Amino acid sequence: MKIKTLFASILAAALASTASAQDTKEFLGRWDITVTPATGKPYPQWIELTENGGKIEGRVQPRGGAWHPITGAHMESGKLIVTVAEAAPGSGTNSATNWELTSPSPGKLTGVEIHGDAGGPMLTGVKAPSLDRPTPTKWTKPSPLFDGKDLKGWEPIGNVDNNKWVARNGELVNDNPEVPGQRGHGAANIMTTEKFQDFKLHIEVNCPEGGNSGIYLRGRYELQVGTEGGKIPSHEMGAIYSHYPPPAGSELGLGRWTTFDVTLVGRHVTVLRDGKVYHDNVEIPGPTGGALDSNEAEPGPFYLQGDHHGVIAYRNITISVPKK
Repeated sequence: MKIKTLFASILAAALASTASAQDTKEFLGRWDITVTPATGKPYPQWIELTENGGKIEGRVQPRGGAWHPITGAHMESGKLIVTVAEAAPGSGTNSATNWELTSPSPGKLTGVEIHGDAGGPMLTGVKAPSLDRPTPTKWTKPSPLFDGKDLKGWEPIGNVDNNKWVARNGELVNDNPEVPGQRGHGAANIMTTEKFQDFKLHIEVNCPEGGNSGIYLRGRYELQVGTEGGKIPSHEMGAIYSHYPPPAGSELGLGRWTTFDVTLVGRHVTVLRDGKVYHDNVEIPGPTGGALDSNEAEPGPFYLQGDHHGVIAYRNITISVPKK
């Protein structure tokens, strides 16, 4: 009898483990998330979940800044509870931020963001597309995105009431000087009115010492311009923000003109800076902080950050697209 009881316990545990593995499997992978608060506009986030020895691990991309690891995940009553952030030090609360997720059908997620016992924004997600496609063999002749004379083809976004972008001397300038004691946040960004899928981009930038901007590809993936102080290499000039740092030993080269040539096909990007390879056909896992949306399969605009600080100038902005 004891042997039968022991066998039954072992079998039950094995079946529970198998069921748990099956339950979690549908949540694994990369997910493009849209967060919809009770008030205000929806905004994008991104999460990647993996399984390692029966434990769910992963990383999450918040609305802004860099991605960070999740701090825990477990199944509970058919839901996956993911702790995406611990309580912030000095916040006056011990409550972590959890995502309670369900998968109503393959490739889709729904859920809610929970702070302590309080429900927060609603979550919807779709499986991130692979975007694997061959590099085109023929491209169109480069055409200008900026004519050097005015802002035709561009529009401010974000805090449009504090737009500092001007066309001056053939340059697209964010006339947003740094003020001592302030970081210049609050000015508008600027984006193209036209959207693009795969492309070759040529763009030149002059970023002053201490300046901070970014070139967003399809409005979702940031090529870092300027500096965040030098402590984190993947946050410095020429990085694919928070994913790929510039080559070791690269100079910031601030205060002078520098050139970026960027080829983006699917989610694979090649970046040359002043002719030197910074990133060679690397895969961008998902949207970076500050993305306009999480609709990765769709074309998107270019946008330039102007909400940080520094009188940053861009010029000679051209684009080629695949020939049909």
